[in-house]
Amino acid sequence: MHRRNGSAEAIGIAAIAIGLVAATVVVVAGATAAVTVHFARKVVTPVRKREEDVRIIGVDLAGEQITLAASEESRMAGRYGFWFDRDSGHARLGEVIEADDRTVRRRIESVDFGRLDRAVRGRMNGWYHLGPWELDFPYENVLVETALGPAPAWVVRTDEPSARWVIQVHGRGAQRTEGLRAVPSTREAGWNTLLISYRNDGEAPESEDRRYGLGGTEWADVVAAVDFAVEHGAEQIVLMGWSMGGMISLQAVLRSSRVRERLVGVILDSPAIDWVDILRSQGRAYGFPDELGDAVSRLLGGPFGGGLTGIAAPISVEELDPVVRADEFIVPILLMHSVDDGFVPIDGSRRFAEARPDLIEFEVFDEARHTKLWNHDPVRWNGLVRGWLERRADGVDRLGDEAEIVG
Repeated sequence: MHRRNGSAEAIGIAAIAIGLVAATVVVVAGATAAVTVHFARKVVTPVRKREEDVRIIGVDLAGEQITLAASEESRMAGRYGFWFDRDSGHARLGEVIEADDRTVRRRIESVDFGRLDRAVRGRMNGWYHLGPWELDFPYENVLVETALGPAPAWVVRTDEPSARWVIQVHGRGAQRTEGLRAVPSTREAGWNTLLISYRNDGEAPESEDRRYGLGGTEWADVVAAVDFAVEHGAEQIVLMGWSMGGMISLQAVLRSSRVRERLVGVILDSPAIDWVDILRSQGRAYGFPDELGDAVSRLLGGPFGGGLTGIAAPISVEELDPVVRADEFIVPILLMHSVDDGFVPIDGSRRFAEARPDLIEFEVFDEARHTKLWNHDPVRWNGLVRGWLERRADGVDRLGDEAEIVG
C-alpha cells in the first residue's frame, strides 16, 4: 500500500516537473519571439529620435572647452557636430585636449544654436556641416522626381562646367547633410555633386509602409537621381554611398541598366554589405547570441514579417548581399572602412574586396568610428576621394602599374 502511494506521489512530482519545464520552454520561446520581433521592427523603422548617449559634465564657454563623460564616442579624435537638448541645440567640437578614464575635455569650435551651458546630455555626429551654405560654394535647391513624388536635393557644381557628377546617398537614420563632407574634394577633382534624399528619410516622400527596405526599395530613388543628373548634363556618374547608402547604391547598380549606362565608379564609406553579419553584430552588442540575428533575418524574409514589422513585402537580406553577385560589377570601386567601426563590421567589406580585387581599392582605417573616417583623418580621406575621382576623370581604370585606359 505504501509502495503504491509512493509511486503515485513520484508520478505526480514528475508530472509537475514536466509541466514546469514545458511552461518554462513556452515562456522562453515567447520571450525570444518577442525580442526577435522588437529587434526586426527596430531595424526597418526609420529613426526619428536619436539617443543622447554622451553625458556633459561641464561647459566653459569663455575658455571654449567642454568636459564629457569618457566613452568611445567622446574620445574620438577629430572634429564633430554635437547635438543636444533633443536636437534643439547644436555645437561644433574640435580635438581632444585632455582625457582620462572618467572624463574627456574637448575644444568648442562653435555653438550654432541652443544653450550648451545648460545641457546635460548630447550626441556626437559625423555631419560636421549643417548645410551647403557653410561650404561657401554656389548651390541649388532642386527636386528629384521619384515614383513616390518629388524628393528634395542639393546640387553643388564645379567652377567650370562639368559633365561629371557624384551622387551622394546617405545612410540609415541620416539625411543628405551627411555627404557634405565630400563636396570640397569632389569639386577639386572636377565633379559636380548631387546630394539626394530618399523614401522614409524624413525629407523625401514616404512609402506606403513607412519602413526601410534596407536597400531593397530605396535603390529606385537612386535611379531617379541618375535620371535627374543625366537630364542636367551628366555623362559620367559616380555613386557614393554611406553605410546603408552603400547597399542602396550597389543595389541600384545591380538592378538598373539606366544607372550602369553612365556609371564610371562607386565610392563606399563604411558600407552595409552583409545584413546577416550586421544583425548578428548588433545582437551581440545587446548581449544576445548570433542566433537572434539569424532569427531576425528569417522573420524579415518570411511570410509573417509584414504583419509583425510593418514592411510591405518580405526582405531577403541574403539576396541583398553584393558579394554573391560580385562578378556582375564592372566599374572601379573605392571602399573605405574602419576596423573600429563599432556599428557595421568590416568583415563584409573585406569579403567584397576579396571577391573583386581587380576592381576594388580597399582602404582600411584604424580607430575611426562608423561613417566618421573623414572626421578622424580628413587629410587621408580627402586625398583618397580626390585622387580616385581624378583618375576616373582621366579615364584611368584601377590602380598602380596595372592601370589601363578605358574606352
